[in-house]
Amino acid sequence: MSELNEKWLDLRSDTVTRPSAAMRAAMNAADVGDDVYGDDPTVNHLQEYTADLFGYEDALFAPSGTQSNLLALLAHCGRGDEYLVGQEAHTYRYEGGGAAVLGSIQPQPIINQPDGSIALADIAAYIKPDDFHFARTKLLALENTIGGRVLGLDYLKQATTLAHERGLATHLDGARVCNAAVKLGVSPRAAVAGFDSVSVCLSKGLGAPIGSVLCGSKPLIAEAKRWRKMLGGGMRQAGMIAAGGMYALQHNFERLSEDHDNATYFASELAKLKGLKVSTPQTNIFYVDIPADTCRALNDVLQLTRIRVSMSPHLRIVTHMDASREDIDRAITVFGDFFG
Repeated sequence: MSELNEKWLDLRSDTVTRPSAAMRAAMNAADVGDDVYGDDPTVNHLQEYTADLFGYEDALFAPSGTQSNLLALLAHCGRGDEYLVGQEAHTYRYEGGGAAVLGSIQPQPIINQPDGSIALADIAAYIKPDDFHFARTKLLALENTIGGRVLGLDYLKQATTLAHERGLATHLDGARVCNAAVKLGVSPRAAVAGFDSVSVCLSKGLGAPIGSVLCGSKPLIAEAKRWRKMLGGGMRQAGMIAAGGMYALQHNFERLSEDHDNATYFASELAKLKGLKVSTPQTNIFYVDIPADTCRALNDVLQLTRIRVSMSPHLRIVTHMDASREDIDRAITVFGDFFG
């Protein structure tokens, strides 16, 4: 096997990124303390930095995006309350039903439009009357990006304004909100305007190994911190990993445009191949529909050439900082040889 093919190219997700040598050095040099006592200076710095970057009063470091979102839902809603959420949203579909199981919070799923948004009329229609027959609708939860699609600022303003006018709080699952900000060409603060809280993931395109940060008001974060303790999310010398997140925010934010460009290039080349239906990426995620009867053979070829994808007739391909243009050219060649 050639030297080129000794490296695995993993296109399943941007969660597979590994910390660079510079990030590892920052983590190794981190000043640490006991974060449960609030004594870890690196965690404190990360929280303060992220809160300021996104324009919030306070922030809380959590081990994962799933926990960060759950902390927000638990802090915004009480037992028997309800949150409005898209059918395709990560908080509803891919987080194990945590809000319902652990918080007795009822999700009200609403169909997502083709662009990833939830129609304003649907949001309004699903807000329950103030009647003891119904769960109390307390929160609108949106996601940006969602499936790689970017929700525009005008829509976000309309949706959050509608929610606030109807007495609802608003939360943004911002697992890839940095991608959204870069694509929209706006500041982090502008990308989250109108949301009472946002969960920012550090371990996807930004390249940190662990962690998300929940941003919100001081009372909300105080409540979330109590829930984090109950969920086992309190960590001790967490500055070792917080330093990776700090490095990611300071050094890997603007470079997300490279991932977007690579996805556009990759998708355009695959679209030239016969029998493939390829979506047009807005950020670093796109989809490829392949004939179902080719899945097994293609998977064998990809394994042989050390390329990983989430194999199905509807492939999701995600570009990231560990997938260079050279790597993508290699993948294009493999797909071209197979489908050519």
